[in-house]
Amino acid sequence: MKIKSINAYLKDLGNNRPYTIAFKTVSTVNNAIVEIELENGIIGRGSGNPSEYVVGENLTSTMEELNKIDFMVGRDIRQFYSILNDIQEKLPKNPAARAALDIAIHDAFTQYLDVPLVLFLGQKVKSLPTSVTIGIKNVEDTVEEAQEYYDMGFRVLKVKTGLNVEEDIARMKKIREVFKDEFLIRVDANQGYSVADLTKFYKETTVDKIELIEQPFSAKAFDDFKNLPAEIKEIIAVDESLINPNNAFVLASPPAASGIFNIKLMKSGGIYPGRQIATIAQASNTTLMWGCNDESAISISAALHAGLGFANTEYLDLDGSLDLIEDVVSGGFDIKDGWMTPTGKSGLGVTGK
Repeated sequence: MKIKSINAYLKDLGNNRPYTIAFKTVSTVNNAIVEIELENGIIGRGSGNPSEYVVGENLTSTMEELNKIDFMVGRDIRQFYSILNDIQEKLPKNPAARAALDIAIHDAFTQYLDVPLVLFLGQKVKSLPTSVTIGIKNVEDTVEEAQEYYDMGFRVLKVKTGLNVEEDIARMKKIREVFKDEFLIRVDANQGYSVADLTKFYKETTVDKIELIEQPFSAKAFDDFKNLPAEIKEIIAVDESLINPNNAFVLASPPAASGIFNIKLMKSGGIYPGRQIATIAQASNTTLMWGCNDESAISISAALHAGLGFANTEYLDLDGSLDLIEDVVSGGFDIKDGWMTPTGKSGLGVTGK
């Protein structure tokens, strides 16, 4: 079954809830959308949204690469792994472009097989709750947004931090005061802390039961991570430091840099290399978190299917499509009280609108 055509276009999906993190404010959500059509009419879908600050790729370069793809047209979809390898080799500087193509190939191939992608990948976990993200805000606004999520049924918060450690601590204290133990709380400093900041934050919020602390230090500060006390390192999730399987190998090599890897398909370049990172984590007894940028439900679903294929996946941070004003697809996953579950339909389970 041959690939008949590839269509790529840019779509602004909108954002109902702009937010601030340590290094930027997000107010728009543009995604590169890929549609791969097979000879029998099957359409495999992928999407990509790079973080230029993290990987050095912007949507302009993403679309430039996607609009000159020709090496896949005419290929037999049953050359599945050969095509996936070629995607990684031919677009070395564009992980979001690779991710969009990689996801579309996974979707097309598993639709061709008439099996849900998660089952093809070897499902190990049935369902997990996702966190929902609160940007950097003052204490009062943080609590107000937490209440909104609580009323919607979510019970896992990820609170962005990293600009002012004193205010970050105050926000944790207030959330616990108001909501008691109703929420699991995760924080993401997005490279905003020094070692002293992290140590202070950890010591002063121990009583507040912070589940994990994501990327406190600069992406290249591997030694700072590796030199942390074991009790802190256990709840550290590396994100911006973890771009590819080589990073995973270095971070996992003794002394390990963290207890948790946050895999994002937009960093790794898709499901195929994301699973390579996950396999390194599995071999090194590292727990997995699967995260996202602001993305279409296409790539959010892809991350969910990939994540549930590993027994060491314990955390999902896949809220990137929940605040979109519109999307190009429906389906992909079911979500109830924050718990995410694949639909059981073939491929990604997404349907074009």
